[in-house]
Amino acid sequence: MTGHTVDLYTYYRSTSSYRVRIALALKGLEVNAIAVNLVRDGGEHRKPDYLAINPQGRVPALRVDGGEVIIQSMAIIEYLEEHSPTPALLPADLLQRARHREVAALIGCDIHPLHNVAVLNRLRGLGQDEGDVTAWIGHWITQGFAAVEVLIGDEGFCFGAVGMADVYLLPQLYAARRFNVDLSAFPRICRVEALALRHPAFQKAHPDAQADKPE
Repeated sequence: MTGHTVDLYTYYRSTSSYRVRIALALKGLEVNAIAVNLVRDGGEHRKPDYLAINPQGRVPALRVDGGEVIIQSMAIIEYLEEHSPTPALLPADLLQRARHREVAALIGCDIHPLHNVAVLNRLRGLGQDEGDVTAWIGHWITQGFAAVEVLIGDEGFCFGAVGMADVYLLPQLYAARRFNVDLSAFPRICRVEALALRHPAFQKAHPDAQADKPE
């Protein structure tokens, strides 16, 4: 992958695509962003051409050297960390590496999947109105953030220097603000957000900076 541009199948406000964009930007890797619109024409991710790339029909997907495609943001980010270890997203200390991974897993496995568009559409299909859906989203993000707030530190990014935990946290914060979740109880999380929003890699990866964001 070194010296080459990777293809990232992405959607500007996809939380999981956002976290992969942050990881790529932090590592300084060149990216050819290929937009997969999840809304237009019933969703481009459902079309045969894209299903041939990612049979799950979701974003992101990363095409690397040799044309191989990796799906699932966690697998992509771990691949990037192993393939391009500098700058590192995980510290050398084993316990601190685990701390980053536990926050990443809490967000990637326990918070984000519960407000994925497929889950929300299923709720609507079961007769839940938009008020119920909004309450569902707020409940799970708030519950998850209550744990993250306790786990992270008091200075700098989640654990001091920028790392994998921050890569997962910032997109989740974007989603929280998009759904008007009250963040007043989470000063540590908001501190990390303020730092990240001033960081060039996070700015480059932000949904507002993506070419496929509607005007």
